[in-house]
Amino acid sequence: MSLAQFSKTAIRNLFHKPVTEKYPFVPKEYGERTRGHIENDISKCVLCGLCMTRCPSHAITVNKAAYTWQINPFSCVQCNYCVEGCPKKSLTMKNTYTEPDTQKTSIVLKYSAERIAEEEAKRKAMIEKAMAAKKAAEAKKAAAAQETAPAGTGKAEVQ
Repeated sequence: MSLAQFSKTAIRNLFHKPVTEKYPFVPKEYGERTRGHIENDISKCVLCGLCMTRCPSHAITVNKAAYTWQINPFSCVQCNYCVEGCPKKSLTMKNTYTEPDTQKTSIVLKYSAERIAEEEAKRKAMIEKAMAAKKAAEAKKAAAAQETAPAGTGKAEVQ
Protein backbone atom coordinates (compact mmCIF):
# COMPACT_ATOMS: atom_id res chain seq x y z
CA MET A 1 0.00 0.00 0.00
CA SER A 2 1.42 3.33 -0.94
CA LEU A 3 1.48 6.41 1.24
CA ALA A 4 -1.11 8.13 -0.98
CA GLN A 5 -3.60 5.27 -0.59
CA PHE A 6 -3.04 5.16 3.16
CA SER A 7 -3.57 8.92 3.48
CA LYS A 8 -6.76 8.71 1.45
CA THR A 9 -8.13 5.90 3.64
CA ALA A 10 -7.13 7.65 6.88
CA ILE A 11 -8.80 10.93 5.88
CA ARG A 12 -11.97 9.14 4.74
CA ASN A 13 -12.17 7.28 8.08
CA LEU A 14 -11.89 10.54 10.00
CA PHE A 15 -15.13 11.87 8.52
CA HIS A 16 -17.29 8.71 8.44
CA LYS A 17 -19.15 6.82 11.16
CA PRO A 18 -17.32 3.78 12.50
CA VAL A 19 -18.21 0.53 10.81
CA THR A 20 -17.94 -1.51 14.01
CA GLU A 21 -20.71 -1.80 16.59
CA LYS A 22 -20.60 -0.12 19.96
CA TYR A 23 -21.19 -3.47 21.69
CA PRO A 24 -20.88 -2.83 25.40
CA PHE A 25 -22.93 0.34 25.23
CA VAL A 26 -25.52 -0.65 22.62
CA PRO A 27 -26.78 -4.24 22.92
CA LYS A 28 -26.92 -6.30 19.75
CA GLU A 29 -30.32 -6.77 18.17
CA TYR A 30 -30.78 -10.40 17.14
CA GLY A 31 -33.01 -11.39 14.27
CA GLU A 32 -36.39 -13.01 14.81
CA ARG A 33 -35.19 -16.45 13.72
CA THR A 34 -32.00 -16.43 15.76
CA ARG A 35 -31.62 -19.61 17.77
CA GLY A 36 -30.42 -18.78 21.22
CA HIS A 37 -30.86 -20.80 24.38
CA ILE A 38 -33.63 -22.88 25.92
CA GLU A 39 -35.61 -21.64 28.92
CA ASN A 40 -38.13 -23.68 30.87
CA ASP A 41 -41.04 -22.30 32.89
CA ILE A 42 -40.99 -25.03 35.53
CA SER A 43 -44.39 -23.94 36.87
CA LYS A 44 -46.00 -25.14 33.60
CA CYS A 45 -43.80 -28.22 33.14
CA VAL A 46 -45.32 -31.62 33.92
CA LEU A 47 -42.01 -33.52 33.59
CA CYS A 48 -43.39 -35.72 30.82
CA GLY A 49 -39.94 -36.28 29.29
CA LEU A 50 -40.92 -35.61 25.66
CA CYS A 51 -38.28 -32.90 25.41
CA MET A 52 -35.67 -35.38 26.62
CA THR A 53 -36.64 -37.98 24.02
CA ARG A 54 -36.73 -35.45 21.17
CA CYS A 55 -33.33 -33.89 22.00
CA PRO A 56 -30.81 -35.19 19.41
CA SER A 57 -27.79 -34.21 21.51
CA HIS A 58 -29.19 -35.66 24.78
CA ALA A 59 -28.64 -32.32 26.52
CA ILE A 60 -31.91 -32.53 28.51
CA THR A 61 -32.51 -34.86 31.44
CA VAL A 62 -35.87 -35.23 33.18
CA ASN A 63 -36.07 -37.02 36.52
CA LYS A 64 -39.71 -37.44 37.45
CA ALA A 65 -38.92 -39.13 40.78
CA ALA A 66 -36.74 -36.21 41.96
CA TYR A 67 -39.00 -33.58 40.27
CA THR A 68 -36.07 -32.07 38.36
CA TRP A 69 -35.49 -30.85 34.81
CA GLN A 70 -31.87 -30.41 33.75
CA ILE A 71 -30.17 -29.05 30.63
CA ASN A 72 -26.51 -28.93 29.71
CA PRO A 73 -26.39 -25.71 27.64
CA PHE A 74 -22.98 -26.50 26.17
CA SER A 75 -24.28 -29.76 24.70
CA CYS A 76 -27.44 -28.17 23.31
CA VAL A 77 -27.37 -27.61 19.54
CA GLN A 78 -30.30 -25.14 19.57
CA CYS A 79 -32.34 -27.22 17.14
CA ASN A 80 -35.69 -26.24 18.71
CA TYR A 81 -37.09 -29.83 18.60
CA CYS A 82 -37.73 -29.87 22.34
CA VAL A 83 -39.68 -26.59 22.15
CA GLU A 84 -41.83 -27.91 19.30
CA GLY A 85 -42.56 -31.15 21.13
CA CYS A 86 -43.48 -29.71 24.53
CA PRO A 87 -47.20 -30.41 25.14
CA LYS A 88 -47.57 -27.72 27.82
CA LYS A 89 -45.47 -25.09 25.98
CA SER A 90 -43.25 -24.59 29.02
CA LEU A 91 -40.09 -24.52 26.88
CA THR A 92 -39.12 -21.43 24.88
CA MET A 93 -36.17 -20.53 22.67
CA LYS A 94 -34.77 -17.13 23.63
CA ASN A 95 -33.06 -14.89 21.06
CA THR A 96 -29.90 -14.51 23.09
CA TYR A 97 -26.83 -16.64 23.11
CA THR A 98 -25.70 -18.84 25.98
CA GLU A 99 -23.71 -16.85 28.49
CA PRO A 100 -20.01 -17.72 28.46
CA ASP A 101 -18.65 -19.51 31.50
CA THR A 102 -15.34 -20.86 32.74
CA GLN A 103 -16.77 -24.30 33.49
CA LYS A 104 -19.25 -26.59 31.79
CA THR A 105 -22.19 -26.44 34.14
CA SER A 106 -25.74 -27.61 33.76
CA ILE A 107 -28.93 -25.80 34.68
CA VAL A 108 -31.14 -27.73 37.09
CA LEU A 109 -34.74 -26.67 37.73
CA LYS A 110 -36.75 -28.26 40.52
CA TYR A 111 -40.39 -28.10 41.53
CA SER A 112 -41.17 -25.93 44.54
CA ALA A 113 -41.97 -27.62 47.86
CA GLU A 114 -45.67 -26.78 47.46
CA ARG A 115 -45.76 -28.27 43.97
CA ILE A 116 -43.99 -31.43 45.16
CA ALA A 117 -46.59 -31.78 47.94
CA GLU A 118 -49.39 -31.36 45.36
CA GLU A 119 -47.85 -33.98 43.09
CA GLU A 120 -47.43 -36.42 45.98
CA ALA A 121 -51.07 -35.91 46.97
CA LYS A 122 -52.18 -36.52 43.36
CA ARG A 123 -50.03 -39.64 43.14
CA LYS A 124 -51.42 -40.97 46.44
CA ALA A 125 -55.01 -40.28 45.30
CA MET A 126 -54.36 -42.08 42.01
CA ILE A 127 -52.95 -45.10 43.84
CA GLU A 128 -55.95 -45.22 46.19
CA LYS A 129 -58.36 -44.90 43.24
CA ALA A 130 -56.56 -47.72 41.40
CA MET A 131 -56.66 -49.95 44.49
CA ALA A 132 -60.40 -49.26 44.93
CA ALA A 133 -61.04 -50.08 41.27
CA LYS A 134 -59.02 -53.29 41.61
CA LYS A 135 -61.00 -54.36 44.70
CA ALA A 136 -64.28 -53.56 42.93
CA ALA A 137 -63.21 -55.64 39.92
CA GLU A 138 -62.24 -58.55 42.19
CA ALA A 139 -65.59 -58.36 44.02
CA LYS A 140 -67.46 -58.27 40.70
CA LYS A 141 -65.46 -61.27 39.48
CA ALA A 142 -66.21 -63.20 42.70
CA ALA A 143 -69.93 -62.38 42.43
CA ALA A 144 -69.98 -63.57 38.83
CA ALA A 145 -68.20 -66.79 39.85
CA GLN A 146 -70.85 -67.47 42.54
CA GLU A 147 -73.68 -66.96 40.05
CA THR A 148 -72.21 -69.48 37.60
CA ALA A 149 -71.61 -72.12 40.30
CA PRO A 150 -74.39 -74.84 40.51
CA ALA A 151 -76.92 -74.39 43.31
CA GLY A 152 -76.48 -77.81 44.93
CA THR A 153 -72.72 -78.10 45.22
CA GLY A 154 -72.81 -79.64 48.67
CA LYS A 155 -74.69 -82.96 49.17
CA ALA A 156 -76.66 -84.86 46.59
CA GLU A 157 -80.43 -84.79 47.06
CA VAL A 158 -82.05 -88.05 48.08
CA GLN A 159 -85.65 -88.82 47.23
